[in-house]
Amino acid sequence: MAKINAMMDIGKRSMMNSQTALQTTAHNIANKTTEGYSRQRVDLVTAPPVNEGRYQIGMGSRAAGITRTNNPYLEKQIQRETGQMGFFEGRSESLARVEQVFNEQSNKGLNQYVTDFFNAFRELSNTPESVTTRTMVKETAEAMVNDFKRVKTQLTDVQKDADMQVRFHVEEINKMTREIGSLNEQIAQVEIQGTPANDQRDRRDLLLKQLNQKVDIKYAEGDQGMVTVSTAGNALLVSGIDHSDLSIATNPDNGHTDIFYQTTSHTTPFKVSERIKGGSLGAILEVRDKTVEEYKANIDTIAETLADEVNSAHMGGFDRYGNQGAEFFTFSESTEGGATNLNVNSLITQDVGRIAAGARPNAPGDNTVANVISMIQYKQVLDDKSSTLDDFYNSQVGKIGVAAQRANKSRDSQASVLQQLDTVRESVSGVSLDEEATKMIEFQKAFDASARVIRTADEMFDTVLNLKRL
Repeated sequence: MAKINAMMDIGKRSMMNSQTALQTTAHNIANKTTEGYSRQRVDLVTAPPVNEGRYQIGMGSRAAGITRTNNPYLEKQIQRETGQMGFFEGRSESLARVEQVFNEQSNKGLNQYVTDFFNAFRELSNTPESVTTRTMVKETAEAMVNDFKRVKTQLTDVQKDADMQVRFHVEEINKMTREIGSLNEQIAQVEIQGTPANDQRDRRDLLLKQLNQKVDIKYAEGDQGMVTVSTAGNALLVSGIDHSDLSIATNPDNGHTDIFYQTTSHTTPFKVSERIKGGSLGAILEVRDKTVEEYKANIDTIAETLADEVNSAHMGGFDRYGNQGAEFFTFSESTEGGATNLNVNSLITQDVGRIAAGARPNAPGDNTVANVISMIQYKQVLDDKSSTLDDFYNSQVGKIGVAAQRANKSRDSQASVLQQLDTVRESVSGVSLDEEATKMIEFQKAFDASARVIRTADEMFDTVLNLKRL
């Protein structure tokens, strides 16, 4: 009787094992398209046998646990490459915005406005007494000044857009770190009982990848399965079940959004913007604080140098009325920089006769100063007197074009690397519907066979109980 009862126990456990395996298979199928999900499986082991004289009689199998199919080294590599991908994507998108500012092919750019201005002075040198030509000089000068301001304003707008992205990324980072802290607590509570927290670990691994895509992080897992996450050197974002939020504030010196970290509620927040070097946030900060600032400074240099050279030549001549030439360009008092503050002298905008074309007073046909100003375009006045205005500006346009192209190529190359790693991960941890369907049939047949064992044992019980009637 005891052996028949053991058969029923074996059949019962086998049915429960098949049922658990079927439920796990259904869980895999349901999460086929879940990002970051790792395929799970039921680990079956032989149940402890019982001794019967000189023999050991097997007692079937039992479920030792449900584990996920996961390669931690591959996950670590994907996490690292995802951070690189975030940096290249952020840099490519930011540089594309800067490149649009200097798009000389589809739009009339600053270089053409500068050329038109000097060409107008060449026309003035041909007919220095013409009011129409003087008016053209004034109009092209105003158009050039406006385009200097346009370039500077659009570069500033790129930085403002970067500030908005910084705010958005910081909010997303804080949400992720809060969830990682919560998952740490859940994982610790589950695994302290000896049960692997498969789904929670999958979600946490995905969050770590997404977090590293936004900002460069370092993380390590402790004894209880909880991870510690830090960024910007020593800014601890997650420690066990605790997390710390990054904060933002506007820099009063330049108006940019800076990132701060506060260790405790009683300490003063310190700025960590300069320490963030990776992820899309690091790329945005680099383009905003270095690349765009460099181009703004160079545009200011071009505007200031052009104005100084033109003013120097113009003030050495005489206007239509025989008066000493005044400044052709003026700068309004502001901290915005040369290109933003550049203006055509109001004396000239009100009366084009104040434009100086000759080097002698009361000489209507004198075109000496007009010739001198027209030749400033080809004068080496920048880069320690080694570059003309055109050369210097064209070099800036070329630099941003090359930088944007290099960023796009780096992004595309990194996307290929990441795609290959994702393919490898899919082959290791991904869910195959064909494989799961095959397993489902296998476990279903095992469930039916286990039920047959129980039914057979039940029939044997009936036979034994009916022996008395015989």
